[in-house]
Amino acid sequence: MLRLHSFFMTPKPALSSDEILKAEYDYIASTVFQANEDRSRATSFYLLTFSSFIAAIVSYRLDNNLNGTWMDTGFSALFFILAGMGVSTVLQLARLRMAWYESVQAMNQIKDYYIEHDAELEKAFAWRGKTAQKFKWNSVGFLLVMQVALLGGVALGTSIFFCVRAISGTSWLLPAALGGIAFIIWQIDLYRSSLK
Repeated sequence: MLRLHSFFMTPKPALSSDEILKAEYDYIASTVFQANEDRSRATSFYLLTFSSFIAAIVSYRLDNNLNGTWMDTGFSALFFILAGMGVSTVLQLARLRMAWYESVQAMNQIKDYYIEHDAELEKAFAWRGKTAQKFKWNSVGFLLVMQVALLGGVALGTSIFFCVRAISGTSWLLPAALGGIAFIIWQIDLYRSSLK
């Protein structure tokens, strides 16, 4: 009973709101950094996967005994999967951009709190709530999306090319080109609409 009594009678340590806010700000800053790092990793993974598949196809020796239709169907499926991985990467990049944005908003909330209590601090903060944007055409994140969307469009166009060749036996480029371009535009719009 004495131990329980001494536990409740022990004075609580004094909490400093400045220390709590500093720790929160440091944590938020690390999440901003991590979101940027993860965007780079997601894009690099997709580019590496894409180039590995291309290298495997280029280095593969086609056996003359294999049926061309089966090869075309297989390549069509492979490139379709690559296009699907591109969509997944675009969605990951959109989510990571949102995580970055939410972290920046939280940092700005702490800045605003300090400015309310010390108006002189306003001059010290160049970046505030209005400077952060969810979607920016000229951001590094959007350029990464463009890379992924372009490769995804090439992958889908190539998938369509092999699919048409497997079905009709002809090598028409127009459906592949139109499908690839439409897919690039759709992925960019998917990214933009995911950031609303």
